[in-house]
Amino acid sequence: MQRLPDDSLTTALRMGGRDHFQWGLDRHLLASFYDAQNLNTKATGQWKKGKAPDFPAWPRPDTTSERGEKKRVSVKDIYAKFARR
Repeated sequence: MQRLPDDSLTTALRMGGRDHFQWGLDRHLLASFYDAQNLNTKATGQWKKGKAPDFPAWPRPDTTSERGEKKRVSVKDIYAKFARR
């Protein structure tokens, strides 16, 4: 599976599910930039009560299983997901 676009459905299923669809490198970088901007604001801000507000992270698709390990997906699993349609 080489040369597929990083935001294709096949790549999304390989990464762990349909939640990853349209999550290419550009979207991951923008989400990381958003989180870095919030962290920079939190670190350098002048807060009246001395405690910075809690900025929520940008929601991303989950890449770990219930036990905390990275999900592994086989070609058989991808085929089964396509065949369910």
